[in-house]
Amino acid sequence: METNTALRRWELALLLGAAAAALLGVWLNGAQAALADSVIRLHVIANSDSEEDQALKLMVRDRILEEAEALCDPEGGLEEAYDILQANLDRLSAAGQEVVEAQGYDYPVRAALEESWFPTKEYTDFALPAGNYTALKVTIGEGSGQNWWCVVFPPLCLGSVTEQVEETALAGGLTEGEVSLITGENEGYVVKFKAMELWEELKAALAGE
Repeated sequence: METNTALRRWELALLLGAAAAALLGVWLNGAQAALADSVIRLHVIANSDSEEDQALKLMVRDRILEEAEALCDPEGGLEEAYDILQANLDRLSAAGQEVVEAQGYDYPVRAALEESWFPTKEYTDFALPAGNYTALKVTIGEGSGQNWWCVVFPPLCLGSVTEQVEETALAGGLTEGEVSLITGENEGYVVKFKAMELWEELKAALAGE
């Protein structure tokens, strides 16, 4: 009798744990989806992992961020920023190409707006959860090197705004709740983001993907 009672308790605990995990997964998915609808990521891919190509990647990154800042009004909204970036992909590619050639390389530079999956990423003043985001993807040469990820709109990754992340994010259309989530005002935000990533991996494993 005692054995059956203990088993029932374990079964109940497992069921409650599964239910809690499912509810957390739903909440996390909703939080990530809301953030994904509020930002445009930046994804710069180096030609290779050589020290020179990695340094070149950062130079191209800086130029692309400068061009994007000049093109997009931080208070213009996400749709406007997307349309402007889409209309200026050739200009952005050319800006990156100019940097590459100035450093003595002949790698082509390609810019595109596309959906990409990003892992959880921590920055100096904020973090973003894993998930699918619209991204300005800039590929240098073979695109075989390490990536650099950040946010092109709102312009959260420019050196001039690192002290003003909250203000910049709000001006760009994020809600106060989303800003609190990514900046750590909600305690344990990175743990939540990691939990979101693990939840997605678990779902994929269960689905046999």
